[in-house]
Amino acid sequence: MKKLGLIFAVIAMSLTLVVSSFAMEAQKEKKAIVLAQFGTSYPSAMAAITGIQKQVQDAFPGVKVKLAFTSYIIRNIWHARQNDEKFLKENKNISEEILYVKGPLATITGLQDEGYTTIIVQPTHVFEGEEYLDLKSCVEGLDSIAAVRTKHKPFKKIVLGRPLLGKKGDEYPYYKDLEVAAKALKADVELARKNKAALVYMGHGNEVLSTGAYIEFQETLRKMYPETPAYVGVVEGFPSLDYVVAGLVKDGIRNVVLKPLMIVAGDHANNDMAGDEDDSWKTTIKSKGIKVVTVIHGLGESSEIGKIFIQHLKDVARDNQIGL
Repeated sequence: MKKLGLIFAVIAMSLTLVVSSFAMEAQKEKKAIVLAQFGTSYPSAMAAITGIQKQVQDAFPGVKVKLAFTSYIIRNIWHARQNDEKFLKENKNISEEILYVKGPLATITGLQDEGYTTIIVQPTHVFEGEEYLDLKSCVEGLDSIAAVRTKHKPFKKIVLGRPLLGKKGDEYPYYKDLEVAAKALKADVELARKNKAALVYMGHGNEVLSTGAYIEFQETLRKMYPETPAYVGVVEGFPSLDYVVAGLVKDGIRNVVLKPLMIVAGDHANNDMAGDEDDSWKTTIKSKGIKVVTVIHGLGESSEIGKIFIQHLKDVARDNQIGL
């Protein structure tokens, strides 16, 4: 019996050592999330970006969450403000991370240099357009870096989440992502209904890739909220402002709630959409005798949109066996 007890004790001790070894290994693995977006130069629009960052950080408290702006022009604007005393005095709520914001590549390699070898890059782009595809190429390129010894690879895992309106492929059918996003915008529909108005969204779009996702999203909104007329157009590509206006006139719409279908309400929202110039969306729609109520708030200011990005992070982490 003593021998049997000794054997059990040895086995228990061995198991303890194995578990401890795994625990120590897990502690060594540093994980980070990079929230990649086009960015904005408007301080007032930053609430959308920092709001999503806070939601993500609260959802994954043990993981480092960094921001990255894909736009070189936007990054330069913020960098120029680092020594602008007047701007800094008037915008004390702007964090140092924004003033020194980097692009996705620099942000990712900076994290790797700090010892983070498991990184999830989550885009806050609306659809699978140019910005998303360029980001995808960057992540896949970094993931492809090999080393003579496997342990010397710069990244254990580096993966990319999907945009708001989903992406092509059968793993996550994009039409389901369209439905989830439409449900998240229920408050906008209720605002339009309260104003006895149609809901018009202005997205960014793209000049070199198909923007059919916007038309499909428009149809998703119409199917989900049949009592509220919904129209979606984009600044670049199709469906254009002319397409939207033609639809409003054809359907006899007299009142409109106009809102950006963009994560932030920056330059496009304040000028292209709500500006007083003759070619702005607001002015063009009003010229048809239609009353317009503009809402200068980005999608990212809604916690419901933030929840979608959190779910997309959970999905890509689960698919790649990454514990968050």
